[in-house]
Amino acid sequence: MEEQNVKKLSVCVLFGGVSPEHEVSLRSAESVLNNLDKEKYNIFPVGITKTGEWILYGGRDYSKLPTGEWQHCPENRRAAISPVRGQGLLNFEGDCVVRERIDVVFPVLHGENGEDGSIQGLLQLAGLPYVGPGVAASATCMDKTLTKLVADRAGIRQAAWRLVTVRELANNPEAVLDGVEKAFSYPVFIKPAGTGSSVGVSKAKNREALLAALTNASKYDSKILVEEFINGREVEVAVLGNAGPAASVCGEIDSGAEFYDYDAKYISDCAQLYIPARIPEEVSERVRDNAIRIYEAMGCCGLSRAPSRSWPAMGSTVPSWVPIVTSTASKPSERSSLGSATRVPQASSMRGSGSLAWEISRMVATSASTVSSGRR
Repeated sequence: MEEQNVKKLSVCVLFGGVSPEHEVSLRSAESVLNNLDKEKYNIFPVGITKTGEWILYGGRDYSKLPTGEWQHCPENRRAAISPVRGQGLLNFEGDCVVRERIDVVFPVLHGENGEDGSIQGLLQLAGLPYVGPGVAASATCMDKTLTKLVADRAGIRQAAWRLVTVRELANNPEAVLDGVEKAFSYPVFIKPAGTGSSVGVSKAKNREALLAALTNASKYDSKILVEEFINGREVEVAVLGNAGPAASVCGEIDSGAEFYDYDAKYISDCAQLYIPARIPEEVSERVRDNAIRIYEAMGCCGLSRAPSRSWPAMGSTVPSWVPIVTSTASKPSERSSLGSATRVPQASSMRGSGSLAWEISRMVATSASTVSSGRR
């Protein structure tokens, strides 16, 4: 009996982007591309430069992504995804346009123009299935103030917060500082409403630091979130699935710093992981239940990350799949197969799942079969 030929899916992996989180995306994409099964998929890595140029990366050495060397590969071609349905991925060879059939797009883009519904809207118009939540869920999750409103409506406990706009800060900074000090005790956290990876996030312990933090956050967004400080453990949960999503075991991050900022996440080696988290089982179950509740309330599908410090505060629809520079405190038998290999600390600790490559394959296959018009 002849072996039946199975058609390989064509997967377009988008990375980079015009975003403050460009470098994080490059590292995430390296991890995703190295774990995509080349025997099962035709892979089209498309990078977006900081200036917005789309490039079909012609190399196969994905270690060149974080260093920026990928942009200078001789086999690179200019590329674009057409919003016209049926066009797929376009790449340009001189005066010729080559059209590639794409079965599913994996947007490994973080922050502005990638995680905020922008790229999801393009893919929706193009009729291309894609990994992760749709336009509305992506946009709402990216804006922390909107996430807070949905979480409040869903009855999920969260840190107390206050919205400050750049206009308010510019017109009357003293009134803004007075209002924050009236609502909260120090310290407080200051966050741009629409960034991830702790970009622009500060912890203010006094009035002078508060003004500096607000000014810094205003560089990244016109909306600024002021949030009460909660002295608790940093716990994260991965949520995967469409109908009937499942939450992973809880992972705990000891930042080893003032808070879990960009440097602690991606640069220094001060952070330490505990998998499973060092919390009682009943607390773990409550965190996992809350993660699924907010996932469903936000209209997410595919995958998301739900961090918690006593209760959820914000999440990510495109969790970064990057190596965390850490020492891992959990025993080998207790570790997820991802361990310190990815920013999503325990996506493969779902019941019945396996390696990072297995999880990525499952998400790609599921997304490829998703009817685009069924997204929210």
